[in-house]
Amino acid sequence: MPSAPPPDWVLDHRRVVGARIRAARLHAGLTQERLAELAGMDRQAINRIENGHQSPILDNLLLIARAAGADPGDLIRWPAPDRD
Repeated sequence: MPSAPPPDWVLDHRRVVGARIRAARLHAGLTQERLAELAGMDRQAINRIENGHQSPILDNLLLIARAAGADPGDLIRWPAPDRD
């Protein structure tokens, strides 16, 4: 049986993380293709992550951060979600 989709705040955070990865990549002067090469991934995966369509596993997040010269904590930092 498929698992339930994540809550909206998780999807929102995924998009924020993707935007931060994109910003780090652009700050480093890298194309998606070059970031993918440096991280040992494919460009399509980088694109899906940057657009919030895919969550990076921790290993890939670490590889992306290192390739872009970014702190992994800065890429995923988020204030506590609202709890209604």
